[in-house]
Amino acid sequence: MRSYMATNSKTYKVIGLMSGTSLDGLDIAYCHIKKNEDSWAFSILNIENVSYSEAFKNKLKNAVHLPTTDLLAFNNTYGDWLGTKVKNFIDKNSLEVDFISSHGHTVFHQPEIGLTYQIGSGQHIANTSNLKVICDFRTNDVALGGQGAPLVPIGDQLLFNEYDFCLNLGGISNISFDLNGQRIAYDISPANMLLNLICNSINLEYDDGGKLARTGKLIEELYNTLNGLSYYRASYPKSLGYEWFLNEVIPIIKTTKASAENLLYTSIHHITEQIANAIKKTRKEKSSLLITGGGANNIFLIEVLQQKLQNHTTVIIPNEHVIDYKEALIFAFMGVLRDRNEINCLQSVTGAKRDSSSGIIYYPH
Repeated sequence: MRSYMATNSKTYKVIGLMSGTSLDGLDIAYCHIKKNEDSWAFSILNIENVSYSEAFKNKLKNAVHLPTTDLLAFNNTYGDWLGTKVKNFIDKNSLEVDFISSHGHTVFHQPEIGLTYQIGSGQHIANTSNLKVICDFRTNDVALGGQGAPLVPIGDQLLFNEYDFCLNLGGISNISFDLNGQRIAYDISPANMLLNLICNSINLEYDDGGKLARTGKLIEELYNTLNGLSYYRASYPKSLGYEWFLNEVIPIIKTTKASAENLLYTSIHHITEQIANAIKKTRKEKSSLLITGGGANNIFLIEVLQQKLQNHTTVIIPNEHVIDYKEALIFAFMGVLRDRNEINCLQSVTGAKRDSSSGIIYYPH
């Protein structure tokens, strides 16, 4: 267990659930989280990734196009599915659980029009699992004028504060850091969402370790077009959703006639260029960078990023549990903060009118 001060206090036994835009399955993490005098400690005790079937993955990917009634029905169906998977996980590992804390799966994220929507009905999860559930962490922040994202920075600040930068490489890359006493965070660029799209076009689920990308060459026109997207010129707070990727990035990739190897190579250089730019803007003389998320396993991507950062930033890749389940852990932690009615959404990150304790609590019936 990571700990800073040893003091007697309640240990929360929570299951965190995360389903990201890369559609690589449901991450389940059973965590013990404890409040010490002025710091927090955690341990990740049991983990599981539940893969989506191809049909289910396609339904999640295309949920953005569903008619309203079908989407609302799918919200309930997905909630039942989540509850069932958690119940199986608990039974298999004989776990004692206080509550479930679920991110849900994002279908719509357009905070500029006050919209964010994650499916996975909390009431259905609660009824199916027979446990208290805390979910829907984004809506209140958006109602307060915020982006509703990224949400993970509260965990970066309180659980991983020994690092100058925390970078998550999931479907989308996002970064978190302290600046002038405030936590700042934002989505940088597409990451695995882009790489997996290219791999899927050649019937490959993902590029293991970046081996295929390593054999490619740079497509300069594509590289310049991607780097020229207007999102990158916008100042934070800012966040990305699948709709942006669908409208802005996919058409560029689809109209570029090139091999998958060259598309992957160019995309990795684009992703790392945007990440390096974000770090260089606020980097101290010597900085530490914690990298988590599935992209941390892409050896070629990490090598290219290190080249772009040169020797000014030390890259830290943690153990496998933290790489793959940090987001599930932090949503478990956000649930703990909500259960205590403590701040879990930061206005300095999202641009909301104020900090808030967000999340809706559901009880089984």
